[in-house]
Amino acid sequence: MKLVTFTQEGTTRIGAVENGKVVDLNHAFQSLLKSEGKLRYKQIAEAYVPADMNGFLEGGEESMDFARKAIDFALNYEQVNGHKLVYAKDDVKIEAPVPKPGKIICVGHNYREHILEMGREIPKYPVVFAKFSNTVIGPEDDIPYYPISDQLDYEAEFAFVVGKRARNVSQADALQYVAGYTIVNDVSYRDLQRRTLQWLQGKTVDGSAPMGPWLVTTDELTDPSGLEVVLTVNGEERQRSNTKNLVFTVPYLVEFLSGLMTLEPGDVILTGTPGGVGVARNPQAFLKDGDVVRIEIDGIGTLENKVKSIKEG
Repeated sequence: MKLVTFTQEGTTRIGAVENGKVVDLNHAFQSLLKSEGKLRYKQIAEAYVPADMNGFLEGGEESMDFARKAIDFALNYEQVNGHKLVYAKDDVKIEAPVPKPGKIICVGHNYREHILEMGREIPKYPVVFAKFSNTVIGPEDDIPYYPISDQLDYEAEFAFVVGKRARNVSQADALQYVAGYTIVNDVSYRDLQRRTLQWLQGKTVDGSAPMGPWLVTTDELTDPSGLEVVLTVNGEERQRSNTKNLVFTVPYLVEFLSGLMTLEPGDVILTGTPGGVGVARNPQAFLKDGDVVRIEIDGIGTLENKVKSIKEG
């Protein structure tokens, strides 16, 4: 499935994209249950296929199974008792698939070529830092460029989303704890990032984590290795690599991170960026107002956002 969060007439809900249409999963499951004669169909749907992504992911594989049944029902009965179950994609606004992650954990220096271009050695352990939910924007939003820096940079990131509570999970079992995969642009204010040893202030500015266009579930994308990652700015290729070049793989990261902390459904893990970031180019090439940043990853799709200067004061 391709899971999305979408907004329609001011209301934000989760859905699934099928053949260019968006299925409202909660309403579709309600309608399915009602058609089966369930008296408490609203309460059952809220328990298993709620309208928010974090709540839905907490239901694990059982909720995923119910969602698949809801999709099949909705595509056969697009409207039930005057209630719309399916929308044209152009009639809704697609948001970040996980708008409010409990945790956003980022891995730095995880592609060999990026490590070398930054003049560093291959690390023995993952370099881990955080972003917060204030940074998350969707695939149809502009990247806000605040007048606090003149070094706005891009970072194409293959990301995975945790699907069930994980603590001390082995690499052998790790992929069972992944709900699916998405794309994130780890937008970075480089001068802010580098003015102290800790990177946090350059990584957590509002709107600095475009995410999307959807969450591809693990039944559809079964292997996170061998996926081509490409980033362009205004059509010019800036980054290209493959997830086979990750120093620390998805299973390794699940094991490593779940050994440090409890991972929860809806946590988003960014696995690192390839070489070619603006700060490492010669000459350096930072983003500016109006630039279009496009990231394509095999098996997921395309995340494209325009940079927009924000005038404050």
